[in-house]
Parts: sequence; C-alpha cells; structure tokens
Amino acid sequence: MTVRGDGSRRASVGKADSDHVRRQNRSLVLSALRRREPIARVDLGAETHLSPATITAITADLIAEGLVEASDDEVDSGEAQAEPVRRGRPRVMLRLDPTAGYVLAAKISRDSVVLQLADFDGRLIDRQEAIVPTFEETRDSFPVKLADLLGRIVADNGIDFRQVAEIAIGAQGFVDTNTGSVMWSPAFNVRDMRLVEPLRVLTGRNCILSNDANMIAQALHEANPDIYSGTFAVIFVDQGVGAGLFVGDRLHHGAAGSAAEFGHMNHLPDGALCQCGRRGCLEAYIADYAIHRQALGLPEDAPPLSVRPTQGELIAHEAAAYAGDETMRAIYHRAGETLGYGLARLMALINPSRIVLTGGSVRAYPLFETGLKTAIEAALVEDLRRSTVIETLPWQTDMIMTGLISYMLTRLDREVFSNPAEARRFRIG
Repeated sequence: MTVRGDGSRRASVGKADSDHVRRQNRSLVLSALRRREPIARVDLGAETHLSPATITAITADLIAEGLVEASDDEVDSGEAQAEPVRRGRPRVMLRLDPTAGYVLAAKISRDSVVLQLADFDGRLIDRQEAIVPTFEETRDSFPVKLADLLGRIVADNGIDFRQVAEIAIGAQGFVDTNTGSVMWSPAFNVRDMRLVEPLRVLTGRNCILSNDANMIAQALHEANPDIYSGTFAVIFVDQGVGAGLFVGDRLHHGAAGSAAEFGHMNHLPDGALCQCGRRGCLEAYIADYAIHRQALGLPEDAPPLSVRPTQGELIAHEAAAYAGDETMRAIYHRAGETLGYGLARLMALINPSRIVLTGGSVRAYPLFETGLKTAIEAALVEDLRRSTVIETLPWQTDMIMTGLISYMLTRLDREVFSNPAEARRFRIG
C-alpha cells in the first residue's frame, strides 16, 4: 500500500512538473514572438534556448489554436540585394495572430483618464483621453464611469468586448493589489477607491491594478531588457514622486502592491506638508508643488493643493535658476540633496545596477545634480555607490500606458495563453 501510494504521488508530482514546464515553454515562445516576429523556427529556438523538437511541437499547437500564423519567408528588395539567393523550400515565418485577444489599459490621474486598446501583438489600436472630474467622484460613481469609457473605446473599434482578455489600471498614489483598491491618490477626494472588483462585475473581464510608476519600470524593461534588467529602479519626479522597482529581474510589488513608495519615505520628522497629508515626506521637498511653494516664499504647511504650479510657472523657476537667481538655485540645490539622501537609502537597501530619473522635473536635473551627488557621497561609502549608474530619461507621457500593456501581455503569456483551454476563450465566432 505504501509503495503504491508513493509511486502514485511521484507520478502526480511528475505530471504537475511536466505541465508546468510545458506552460512555461509556451510562455517563452509567445513572448519571443512578440519581440521578434516574424521569425523562423530555428531563430525562435536560438531566442528561447529551447530544442528544435520543443519549438516544433509548441508552434504546431499554437498555430492549431489560432494564436500564431505561419507564412512563407518574404525577402524585400533591400534584403534580396544584400543576401545570397536561397535554394530549396522557403523558410516558414511565424507571427502572432493580432486578433487572438485584446487588452485594455487605463491611466487615472487628477481630472483625466487615458485609455488605450491594444491587440495580442501589443500594437496600439486606439488611444482616447477623457476629462473626468476625478476629485468629485465617489466610490460608487467612478467605477461605473470608468466601465463606460472602457466600453466606448472597444465599441468604437468594432471589437466584441468578450475578446478583451484583461483590463489593467494604473493609478497615482498607494494601491492595494490584494483588495484591488486605490487606498490614497491625489486624483481622488476619497480613500479606498475600490476598482478591480466593481470593474470585473461591470465588464465581465479580469482586471488588475498597479501603481503608475511601476509601469514605467516595466516599459523600460520591455523596450531594452539588455540594459534594464536584474535589479534597477525608476524614480519619477513630477507633480508627485514615485518609484518602480525591478528586483531579481521581476517587477517588485511588495506584499500588497505598495512597494517603492519612495516619495513618501520620511525625510524630516514633522517637516513640510505632503499632499498625502503627512509631514516630512521626501516628496514635500522635491515635487513640483514643493519647488513652487518655496519659490513663492510660502510656509511649509501651505496645503499642496493650493500651490499647484502651471507648466509655465515651473519653466520660469528653472529659467531664473539657470540665469543665476541665488534664491532659486538654493531651492533646487536643497531639493537635489533631499533626493540624493533618498537615493542613498535605496542604494544601500537593494544595490541597484541602475537608477533612472524621469518625469517632467528631469528638465531641472542640472540644477539638482550637485546637491544630489554631494548627499550620496556623504551618505554612502564608495563601495556601496560605485556599482550604481544614475541616469536621466526625458519624460514621455505614454511610458505608463506602454508599461501597462506590456505587463498585461507578459502576465497573460505566463498565466492564461500558456494554457490551450484558456487561450480559446477569446476567439469569437
């Protein structure tokens, strides 16, 4: 009895392991196709490091399921002149079927919702932006309004909503991925804005929620994994201050999705008032409203919502500092020091290979730079700081949306489309 029981258990574990490997390999193939299509099977094997037999078996299944399309190799005139003529049968080139499923991304910020619809290939189909007075919305009204906007962009493009595989929401502030709630955001006047479950009920689609800064890190990793991989951090400095972390080559969310709230680490106890309601946060010294509050000579407890600067005002502050205004230069120097001390803690904690500074405020990096470097040198021994590269990246507003779409497709490849039965759910007709 015992022997049979052990044998049965080993067989069960072996089957589970085999199923896991098979699904993992399918996920690798799907992701590689999205990065490199059209691609021949031999090149797909080199990209994924899977054996020719495994590639043949997986791609045959994917073609039969309608996830992948196969066509004869077509060489354009430029390539034909550069390469020798091939003899024999043409290579079969593989590409994803873009209609195999669709994903929807929504980015929520103060008084604005940006939506994007993308196909299975990751290509953008449509982008829409709606002016929504988010600060006036309630827990009951906002999910309904967001569901209506999502339904509209899908309908406008003649797509059956049942073909949408997933909806991803990116929001400023503190998010709880366990409850699917925005616990606090400068976009809302209420706390604990539940989004995931109401949207799942209203749309019938699976929904996920993420902090918007995390999605910037995801977008960089997807665009250039050779540079942005392993352990690296993105620091976003703009109207607020956020961060996205990759740790061990995976996006790091933390226990509830609120990891890397860099801007809300305490810098000075009982210090300047932050828009989160607490005092002394890093953000309260380096965000746009913090610079503007100091430039106007207002007290540190002046409410952030009362000193929201325009783009023109921020550019004027920067111009004054660049022109030699000592008061403004000192404000930016102190902001750089604050940022530098925050980065030093991050470097000591996770030892990132790279820290990327982005957001609208990177325009002023030359004004921050001296203070930032001085603070890092004062806070860390050379052994802890020499392995980290700090770079700036001009802000592109669609990076968050790109990250949301990339994150969904990567997750779906791994958890949904790696299962043949699940993958068929989004084929209509």
